[in-house]
Amino acid sequence: MSAIGPLLLAPMEGLLDHTLRDALTRAGGISRCVSEFIRITDQLLPHRVFSRIVPEEANGWRTPAGVLVRPQLLGSDPACLADNAARIAEMGAPGIDLNFGCPAKIVNRHGGGATLLDEPELLHRIARSVRAAVPEGLPVSAKMRLGNQDDSRAVECALALVEGGVAELVVHARTKAQAYRPPAYWERVADIRQAVAVPLVANGEIWTVADAQACRAASGCDALMLGRGMVANPGLALAILAHGGAEPQGQGGLSWAELQPLLQSFWASVCAHIVPRNRAGRLKQWLNYLRRHYPEAQAAYAALRTDNDPQRLAHRLFNEFATAPAPQQNAPQVMA
Repeated sequence: MSAIGPLLLAPMEGLLDHTLRDALTRAGGISRCVSEFIRITDQLLPHRVFSRIVPEEANGWRTPAGVLVRPQLLGSDPACLADNAARIAEMGAPGIDLNFGCPAKIVNRHGGGATLLDEPELLHRIARSVRAAVPEGLPVSAKMRLGNQDDSRAVECALALVEGGVAELVVHARTKAQAYRPPAYWERVADIRQAVAVPLVANGEIWTVADAQACRAASGCDALMLGRGMVANPGLALAILAHGGAEPQGQGGLSWAELQPLLQSFWASVCAHIVPRNRAGRLKQWLNYLRRHYPEAQAAYAALRTDNDPQRLAHRLFNEFATAPAPQQNAPQVMA
């Protein structure tokens, strides 16, 4: 098998904001990030909105570890999306990403995300309008699912986006109706791979090195986008790159001790950017994912999940549980 292609960090609304992007890109192995979506309705947003959602803009659109962040727009009005894309381009963004994959009801109810996959002609108009509104050399990419209620128009939607000017396509290998329930249908991404000539990135249900290898084989894509798997195992990207085309040996990744500096840098960023009442929740949210891969995180989560005092919670996590021996048990599945 050929060498692994780029590994991208997925946009995950309500979870993977700039504080967690910072920590996960410090872990290594990620080539590029996509921001959580910026909702575009009927107005041209001011610079401060884009900078608030993607504060990396002040650092040349890079995380502190130097990884580029491409801002993502979500909406259904081609003209308004184009105007806002042009504004972001003026701010020096390294590219524009378009969201056609979000399954959230509140988004879909207002004409955005994966529901647009029922209207390939609208996808084409959006892509064409955004492409025309930004400089020729600025990349325009898109993220889509296999469809809304079913995957019957997956190839048609992909072709509509590419013919509209999208130069890279990420495909989450499930429909909106399937949400995040396993499995991911990587073989359907292969059908799109056969139909489009632009770089194609496979996404969905990649938790381990073995999953990455299976996804590559089934989808035909060398480039992958990591989401919940990278949140649960911050060393996943490095482990995938280390194995390359070889057979995986175990899950790989960072040890619990090696994870501690990342947890502490994440906490420092949370304290700098998140209001006090929400800090404990953000720390426990990541800990909840980490317990899928780390038995030590499971022990910490079980002991700390009812503690809502942010300083006490952090003190206990970084002292009492930082070097605690792992209990001999399987970590639970984490639903999101």
